[in-house]
Amino acid sequence: MEITQTLPSIPFFNYPHVFTSDESQLIEVIRDVGRRGAFILQQDLDEFERRLAAYVQVDYALGVANGTDAMMIALRAAEIGAGDEVILCSHTYVATAAAIHFVGARPIPVECGSDHLIDPAAVEAAVTGKTRAIMPTQLNGRTCDMHVLGAIAERHKLTIIEDAAQALGSRFHGRAAGTFGAAGTFSFYPAKTLGSLGDGGAILTNNEDMFQQMFQFRDHGRNRDGEVVGWGLNSRLDNLQAAILNVKLRGYDADVARRREIASIYQTRLVEMSELALPPGPEDDPDHFDVYQNYEIEADHRDELREFLRSRGIGTLVQWGGKAVHQLEGLGFRQRLPFTEAMIARSLLLPMNTSLSDGDVDDICEMIQHFYACETSYD
Repeated sequence: MEITQTLPSIPFFNYPHVFTSDESQLIEVIRDVGRRGAFILQQDLDEFERRLAAYVQVDYALGVANGTDAMMIALRAAEIGAGDEVILCSHTYVATAAAIHFVGARPIPVECGSDHLIDPAAVEAAVTGKTRAIMPTQLNGRTCDMHVLGAIAERHKLTIIEDAAQALGSRFHGRAAGTFGAAGTFSFYPAKTLGSLGDGGAILTNNEDMFQQMFQFRDHGRNRDGEVVGWGLNSRLDNLQAAILNVKLRGYDADVARRREIASIYQTRLVEMSELALPPGPEDDPDHFDVYQNYEIEADHRDELREFLRSRGIGTLVQWGGKAVHQLEGLGFRQRLPFTEAMIARSLLLPMNTSLSDGDVDDICEMIQHFYACETSYD
């Protein structure tokens, strides 16, 4: 039996909404920055860095060009380099591993757990005499069990650099993602929970010495007096993007609240379906406050479900193109991680962003329910 109602048109992500949701304010900001000629390292960036640091309750925030640069600069400031190994979760974007590679260290991908975050037992097992750091990815808006990872790091005298690109505002035991290690890194790519109108990133730290090193490294090795005191990059957060992010940050808590409402609808409508494995609901785990950057499920007959939804006007995404980092053989990885491989073969991202209405989410859930209820067998 086919559904005869008008089919929805729900993209996986509505990029124009990043602009149109704040259009009048953003036009005003763009005009203001342009008329001031305030394009590089101006007061808007200073303000954003102060407000971001206050938001996550750290001493220092540094705006940089993108999330990948943020990780590279943080690793450099932590003196990670040639001959060192850095453990990361294989269920992450390639940029995490690339940042490690481009500071001269060796990325060591390990298994994720049932929560799709790095498995602490796999981290412990991967430590060698060359291991210098752990780089956990705070994925999909959820923070790892940083108590266990912190204990492993302390036991083996390792540095933690957090890839928190997807987790601004996420908390574990009340503490914000990006504040557990020596530094935490963030991305402001347009599809992130706090998205700019282009690339952008930031590094957070409570370590003044690291901050000063990172400050110099992002701007050609120059210190606050403008003197070149070492080698550096050009990785400054564009001042116009900083001004835009200032606007976005004012409404950020409301955006997170809306994402959690959407997650609650998914949870209520889909939780009883045996064919799916859902992420924890917003109120399921008092130790975690999740911001739902993504809504990543595991699904029986994942590819057929995705095609069914596409044919009904609903966009979805297979994260990382369906490959974990260790499966990218072109980068020289050869190991097998069976749990991660099995999980990623079933994983699917459903639409999760503030452009969605309750009706949109209901339509998505209805289509998923219809797919599994239809008579056609996919076995």
